[in-house]
Amino acid sequence: MARVLLDGYVPDASRPSAVGRAAVPSVSPVFSVTRGVSVVPDSALKSRSATPRTSYPDPDPDAVLDLAGVTVTRSGNDLLHEIDWQVREDERWVVLGPNGAGKTTLLSVAAARLHPTRGRVAILGEQLGKVDVFELRPRIGLSSASLAERIPADETVADVVVTAAYAVVGRFTEQYDGLDADRGRSLLAQFGVEHLAPRLYGTLSEGERKRVQIARALMTDPEVLMLDEPAAGLDLGGREDLVHRLSVLASDPASPALVLVTHHVEEIPPGITHALLLRQGKVVAAGPLDEALTAQTLSSTFGLALRLDRVDGRYAARAL
Repeated sequence: MARVLLDGYVPDASRPSAVGRAAVPSVSPVFSVTRGVSVVPDSALKSRSATPRTSYPDPDPDAVLDLAGVTVTRSGNDLLHEIDWQVREDERWVVLGPNGAGKTTLLSVAAARLHPTRGRVAILGEQLGKVDVFELRPRIGLSSASLAERIPADETVADVVVTAAYAVVGRFTEQYDGLDADRGRSLLAQFGVEHLAPRLYGTLSEGERKRVQIARALMTDPEVLMLDEPAAGLDLGGREDLVHRLSVLASDPASPALVLVTHHVEEIPPGITHALLLRQGKVVAAGPLDEALTAQTLSSTFGLALRLDRVDGRYAARAL
């Protein structure tokens, strides 16, 4: 039987299978779970349930994030479809997928910035629809392109970070004490940009802005940190510096739970523990990193036969 990837792609069966090489994914007729890893067959990715769920299990009180049956529909199209996902306090997740897979939409739901069309969302023990999101959001550290666009170009770097204490963008009449200023400086130092504190945000390079945005996201000492494509637009040096700093953060047991969204396996920092792979708004695989992120699942996610290598805790992928 032909071994088929998504969209009918048929890989060359003559290519050898080896460690780090995609043993070409076969289409399974059933949903499979292996050692805690959920893997969805290609046929399920292409289908949409005609009878969506109307009831959901109670949220796990020990989970930082607990999503059940989450669907987001716009103009008749599902941007997310029946997503089930749990994140625990000591876990660091990467969310991978191609453009249009639903990664940013998923993060917007998880960060209490977007309500789903259907499904149940519990964040830090609070259920969306039953909690004041303006009280919940300060407990969530978020760095995203949409938030970055709202930062005034004439704001000083120090104020960009410290205003997160009031969950506002742009300093107005609010007052900050010495502890706030000290924490802001400490976070800027953690990401190597403390010398930029008096500079105007609009004068920074893209790499400098990314690091300032992450420092801002940590200002409130959040219980979960969510980073939407933090390395996007960076050159090689900027990317490697950021990946190193994120690795230090992810490896620190005192750090909050972490969710990092990216298109590229090369941007996964050492210290990440779990992976969720998305395609067409549905989960391809989810679970512990070593088991969920393989050449097979990555190939299915991107609709292309891929080789996946890992050296010194860093990943690299290329087409076969």
